Amino acid sequence: MSETKAEKIERPLSPHLQVYRPQMTSMLSILHRMTGVALAVGTILFVWLLVATASGEDAFNTFMSVVSSPIGMVALAGWSFALFYHMCNGVRHLIWDTGRLFKIQYATSAGYIVLLSSITLTAFVWYMALA
Repeated sequence: MSETKAEKIERPLSPHLQVYRPQMTSMLSILHRMTGVALAVGTILFVWLLVATASGEDAFNTFMSVVSSPIGMVALAGWSFALFYHMCNGVRHLIWDTGRLFKIQYATSAGYIVLLSSITLTAFVWYMALA
């Protein structure tokens, strides 16, 4: 028994991203994935540091000239924010694993705490590094 186009049953499409407005938890989830990718890319930079250190003074100086450039400093600042955000958000997920903070107001508050903590830790580390 086959259906023709005229007989085809119209079914509603499931809601998609265009239907929902962004929520704190969904945006933090997306940011968590993005920072995970940034950490993976930043690890390549860390491996370059290790290889340059083992390769001698010229290689190390080349590495230092790249990371001390304005673009390098922005990359390092972004990598350090990614590290702290991923860590703080991981702690939030560990708390969720205990069955706490599932009510939307607690989840939203915890999200703001994660963002504030990440920014504060990043600023503190850069203040200490540049002071």
